[in-house]
Amino acid sequence: MTHPHTTRVTSTLGLLSTLTAAELAAADRRYPKWATMCQLRRLGLPVLDAVLITPGRDHQALAIGIATLAAATGQDRLMIRSDGGAETRRYYKGGNTFPLAEAASKAAGLLEVGRAVIVMEPTNRFTALLRMDRDRDGRGGIFTVEVLGPGYDVADLTRGGIPPQVTVTAETGWSAYPDLWWSDLKLTADTSPDAEQDRRRRRLTRIAADILTDTGHVNGTTTSSDELAAAAEAWLRDHRIDHLWRQGDVAAAVASRVRGWFEDAFLIGACHSRRGWTCLATATSDLGDRRVYWDIIDGSHKYATGRPA
Repeated sequence: MTHPHTTRVTSTLGLLSTLTAAELAAADRRYPKWATMCQLRRLGLPVLDAVLITPGRDHQALAIGIATLAAATGQDRLMIRSDGGAETRRYYKGGNTFPLAEAASKAAGLLEVGRAVIVMEPTNRFTALLRMDRDRDGRGGIFTVEVLGPGYDVADLTRGGIPPQVTVTAETGWSAYPDLWWSDLKLTADTSPDAEQDRRRRRLTRIAADILTDTGHVNGTTTSSDELAAAAEAWLRDHRIDHLWRQGDVAAAVASRVRGWFEDAFLIGACHSRRGWTCLATATSDLGDRRVYWDIIDGSHKYATGRPA
């Protein structure tokens, strides 16, 4: 027999995969990451399953949300992201994956300081950042794709200062769907050994500083970039996580996906709630057996300073 209190709590903590069209449309815009994940799902674009826990929820609601998502996805580890309003430079760098008990503790800490929590199924990422720039008259513009291969994260592009391995740009219109020809695409790649070594070192430093310190696997007193990179490499190799060292033709992978990405980007722009947008961005990840989108970023709202994403 189901306890009546449990039924009441779970009914207000619907998994993203179970929300109706009306519930997706009514997503609370105070939580922009969650609201745009709902928008992506409404558009029929793939997203990771997730549950939103808002400030003011008690620990039982958090525990039920985590248990429900873990059961639905068959996972014993979950990802924690924070949400709620314009981000500042000091906001919590989420997107880290924890065992269930640690995920609950990390989420509880975020709720206590007034941030909403998005609990998501975990993933390894081959990440592309799609950016749609539009002229003020709403017609012409530029489509840009920046890509980092397996082992990297979209935050490496948006906040980490790590240059993409492959960039694709195309001049395009956004008022009516254009035929995008291969000749319209300009692809540049920077995958020289020196560039890859520097890119990998920066990624390892970020993994140690933003993830392994957060998860308790690296001592917070480790501060030099060389020490951080060495600690991250040792941890990854010890856990047989070798994505960062795998060889592959990133440019060929991008070429096979870019036209599909453009179709999705055009759909996102055409259906965006703010009709006068001039810069939108979204990140997509290839998980091997499927691809997912993360959220939709309005460039003018990404940071409190108004810096485009």
